[in-house]
Amino acid sequence: MAERVAVVGAGIAGLGAAMALAGREREITVIDRDPPAPANLETAFDTWERKGVTQLRHSHVFLGCLVTLIRDKHPRLHDKLRQAGAREFDFEAALPHQLRDQYVPTAEDRDLAFLFSRRTTLEHVMRAYVETLPGVRFLTETAVRGLMVDKSGNVPKATGVLTGNDGAKTIAADVVIDASGRNTILIDALRDNGVTIDEEKSPAGILYFTRHYRLREGQDEPPRDGQPGAGDLGYIKYGVFAADNRHFSITLAVPEIEMSLRTATLDPRTFDAICMRIPGAARWMNPERAEPVTKVFGMGNLHNVWRHFVHAGEPRVLNFFAVGDAALRTNPLYGRGCSSSMMHAHILADVMNETADPKARAIAFDARTRKALRPFWDVIVKQDLGAIRRAKQEQNPAHKPRLKARLIKSFADDAVGPATRGNLSVYRAIMKGFHMIDTPTAWLRRPLIVARVLAMWVTPKPWKRALYQPKLGPERQEMLTQLGLAST
Repeated sequence: MAERVAVVGAGIAGLGAAMALAGREREITVIDRDPPAPANLETAFDTWERKGVTQLRHSHVFLGCLVTLIRDKHPRLHDKLRQAGAREFDFEAALPHQLRDQYVPTAEDRDLAFLFSRRTTLEHVMRAYVETLPGVRFLTETAVRGLMVDKSGNVPKATGVLTGNDGAKTIAADVVIDASGRNTILIDALRDNGVTIDEEKSPAGILYFTRHYRLREGQDEPPRDGQPGAGDLGYIKYGVFAADNRHFSITLAVPEIEMSLRTATLDPRTFDAICMRIPGAARWMNPERAEPVTKVFGMGNLHNVWRHFVHAGEPRVLNFFAVGDAALRTNPLYGRGCSSSMMHAHILADVMNETADPKARAIAFDARTRKALRPFWDVIVKQDLGAIRRAKQEQNPAHKPRLKARLIKSFADDAVGPATRGNLSVYRAIMKGFHMIDTPTAWLRRPLIVARVLAMWVTPKPWKRALYQPKLGPERQEMLTQLGLAST
């Protein structure tokens, strides 16, 4: 008898779960509150209503782990994405300009490619692909209102979902997959049924602002010649995200405590004025090169969250699996959300394909999730807490950092940064962690890599001057003054 699977949500996590699970004896129903995608890619970008995906029109970077999964497990989808205008930006193309002359390719480099695409393009093409897979059907414009739970045994079991305006309609399922994102209601539905789901939560400390642009006819992307396309000025972070079909976006991340700056950044004129004062962004969105095609999109209330569905080796609930943001999420600034969601969905599929035992599935999924994704969550939490401290310090011109803080900053600025731009082996090792092919700190367990970083640290600054980044932008007070904003 076919296993019935209800996937709640048709974002990256839900589509990833459906495509990873399809092709076996399963009946997969993908339930989504939003309407289906418009037929045309550009219309989808302009008009597709995705209230269940608040970050749809924010910047996205799709990492090597996602590209590799699609390329190796879903080659038809890989082809369709390229046909739709999505681009792979390979390891060699991403090299710092200082390393290009010494580049010698290795086999592992093919897994370290970015996918340049708008989120709407990726979802549009993924959905069309998933709709062709055997055993998959979509229920769109269908809101899930609750969860069906069997509490007769020692451990509660999910048996389906409740839909309709009043939650009176039922969709029975052998497995329920919650892929409904950070605003999921199903965690509360579990708690309403007496299921305790523990949660860790840590602030990201920023607000996120994005605007999209399109290259003008006859204009190309600026050369990647050392002017950083992303950086941290302390009081603001920025990133330029190349996409498909001559589109790109810029995101500004403003600390929550920068009250006047965060309020002003939502104004397109202020947003562009900030970007024009940051050389790495200005060269992209200069009006001679590109034109804006959207308003400024804002997003706040950002937290790093990790939910626990197994406690002391025992599952809290059976036949219920949360994937992607419904289970864990990180600061979107680091661009790992979609890639980790795709990884997470395929981890679940591997577990479900290996065993049909509900308890074994729950325990294995929890263990593999922690092994694959927890290291990234821990690092991001630590980075965010450090960034929150630094943002506070930026508001105090008299602040003098302690010795430990100065050493940490020096290690990043004078050792890791220059070594990454000056040594191919170091760059490759660190990029494997960035692309989620390896854990983020795996390079620290490689003695030769650490030795090269330490050697760079003790190298006199004049000897490595060419390996430092240029100035990213104005100091905080200078920026605020130029924008006509009050210092807070």
